[in-house]
Amino acid sequence: MTKIVIDAMGGDFAPKQQVLGAVEALKKDKDLYLILCGDKAQIKAELSACKYDPSRLEIVHTTEVIGMEEVPTKAVKTKKDSSTVVAFRLLKEGKADGLVSSGSTGAVLTAGVLILGRLKGVSRPALCPIIPNHRGGGTFLCDCGANLECKPINLVHFALMASAYAQTVYGIEKPSIGLLNNGTEDHKGLILQQESNALLQKIDCINYAGNREGRDIMFGDVDVMVADGFTGNIAMKSVEGCGKAVSTIMKREFKRNPFTMLCALLSGKILKNIKKGLDYEGVGGAMFLGLTKAVVKGHGNSKARSFAVSISQAASAARGNMTEKIKEMIDSVDLHAIQAQSQEIAE
Repeated sequence: MTKIVIDAMGGDFAPKQQVLGAVEALKKDKDLYLILCGDKAQIKAELSACKYDPSRLEIVHTTEVIGMEEVPTKAVKTKKDSSTVVAFRLLKEGKADGLVSSGSTGAVLTAGVLILGRLKGVSRPALCPIIPNHRGGGTFLCDCGANLECKPINLVHFALMASAYAQTVYGIEKPSIGLLNNGTEDHKGLILQQESNALLQKIDCINYAGNREGRDIMFGDVDVMVADGFTGNIAMKSVEGCGKAVSTIMKREFKRNPFTMLCALLSGKILKNIKKGLDYEGVGGAMFLGLTKAVVKGHGNSKARSFAVSISQAASAARGNMTEKIKEMIDSVDLHAIQAQSQEIAE
């Protein structure tokens, strides 16, 4: 049975949405066992209104919560009995196979590195969310904010890790990989993008497709988009903002007069399909790649449906031996040779 530990007190709607998501996940997956870390009384109160299998759900009581506004490193080191720290400790001790949290991103990243630890050979762990695209699936965006300043070797590792993630969790045999840039030509971009593009072309174990532009995240032909965390975060937030803007404009226009309201009514099925295709709740959270076990970071305002999908992501990563696949791919690349090539290009 696959065990997933949940930070039940992290996020804007804790612990209600975490509990509802956990119950939904248990119903869909009969080989799942969940551990909820948080205030036992609050969690039990939410569970009292749900039907679930109590033999597959456990509560670990914690007395502290790490707030969104707290300094991550200090909070992780001082709040030893917080739901986030306890969840990571249980994962580290082998009492769970994966972890899901929608708490403070900084705290999750810090706890992941300090408590759980990164895989040997990984230069930097990275956050990899899935962005809905026009093909009806999603584009993996790695990194989206864990590493604001990067070197070419980091982007190479992001490509390797995201490729392993797409293969083991989503069954994409040879995921195509693009490098987020301001043009598709080899000479485009800053030094970081130019050097990274040159290195990625030399990696045989990935299906590298070259430079790609921002529009290609949602309307392109690659499965994975690699970026430094600064650029990736701006791209992700821009996509989110664009989605909200389009939704707001459509609602306003359809309510303009009786005729437009009728048009909305007649277009109901189409609009429903559009909404479903662009629904972030349906793709779950961002996988924190490069750690020794599967960790999924959900959005702070995640609802039950998104939590259930995030739990499924973590379980699938554990069952598919994602971390082992990442290590295998990292080890298959001669790190010293890559670094030497990077230095030669820089000079």
